[in-house]
Amino acid sequence: MRALLAMAAMTLALAALTAQAADRPDEPLPTQPPGAATTLKRSNDFLYQLQGINLAAIGRTRYDLVVIDYSSDGSESGEFSAHQVERLKHSPGGRKFVLSYISIGEAEDYRFYWENGWAPGNPSWLGAENPSWAGNYKVRYWDPEWQQIVFAYTDRLLDAGFDGAYLDLVDAYYYWEQRGRGSAAQDMADFVHAIAAYARERDPDFYLFVQNAAELVELAGYLSGITGIGQEDIYYGYNADNQATPATVSAEMEGFLDQFKAAGKIVLTIDYATTPTKVNDAYARSRAKGYVPFVTVRALDQLTLNPGQKPDAGATCLGKPANYIGGPAADSLTGTNAADRLLGLGGADVLTGGGGDDYLCGGPGDDTCYGDLGEDEGMSCETTDSIP
Repeated sequence: MRALLAMAAMTLALAALTAQAADRPDEPLPTQPPGAATTLKRSNDFLYQLQGINLAAIGRTRYDLVVIDYSSDGSESGEFSAHQVERLKHSPGGRKFVLSYISIGEAEDYRFYWENGWAPGNPSWLGAENPSWAGNYKVRYWDPEWQQIVFAYTDRLLDAGFDGAYLDLVDAYYYWEQRGRGSAAQDMADFVHAIAAYARERDPDFYLFVQNAAELVELAGYLSGITGIGQEDIYYGYNADNQATPATVSAEMEGFLDQFKAAGKIVLTIDYATTPTKVNDAYARSRAKGYVPFVTVRALDQLTLNPGQKPDAGATCLGKPANYIGGPAADSLTGTNAADRLLGLGGADVLTGGGGDDYLCGGPGDDTCYGDLGEDEGMSCETTDSIP
């Protein structure tokens, strides 16, 4: 999803009050609960919300990864402060990796860079208005002037302390390719690499996700510098929201996404459905492929907690909540000197109990469980796993 819709004056005022209340540098960061993802690759759930953002409410959830706008209302005046971002990253619900959305394939007329008098053709890189999204304009993204604007945008994310960027409108290359620019796909790939290089000059650990256009994986070198991808409509929403995506389309997308996963990249899926059976189906199919799913509404204007799919909900080991939880890929989890419950989830995991009387649950995959110290009678690796 790309644009933030215009908000009413009352909504802006409430957002400003919320931002002021959350920005109290003298307040200590909360103690982190056990089980929070300690590395990005252990993230097994995520939130994608661009409008109506309430940082405190998001902070109370157990989502591991959060994709939001860098501003409460999309404007310069609504930008989140470094303190607000830091508090979200270390919030009561657990450690969160926080990415900021950026549209790199269209310009938005409510952003800090927009100037009065701009119109298609002025400046020269500004293209036609998107008929589906008022105030959004195609851009010649290969133009150095537009790229400098995106670099300046990236600086704002770095200044605010975001963990990374989530780049949308990567698929804008279709528009220009259809209008005769033969290098449109490669131009976009080069731009993504340029953003990665620019950001990592300041922060070598800056994460970079692209949204859609998964077929660019077939361009030589495209995956270098990319942390992961978010793919919309893979199971629901391709033709219409709450409607199943054609099986052939899903299969084609999976073929591209599997190449990302094989290269060690994180694959996020975003589907647009509201019927519980369809929501659950999207989660199940995504997880079966080793992806990280999220299902919500296309407006991306609500903090979605799907019943039965809440972050880390049902993450239990032998009937009790697990306090160390792996991701969809192979993990190495180690407990503390206390009594821990380790849950591997997907992948070939290695679980080590530590010093307490622990419970180790491998989950799907060929796992290995080490009791280590303590009386770990509750070890419960699956039949295909080993307990040395």
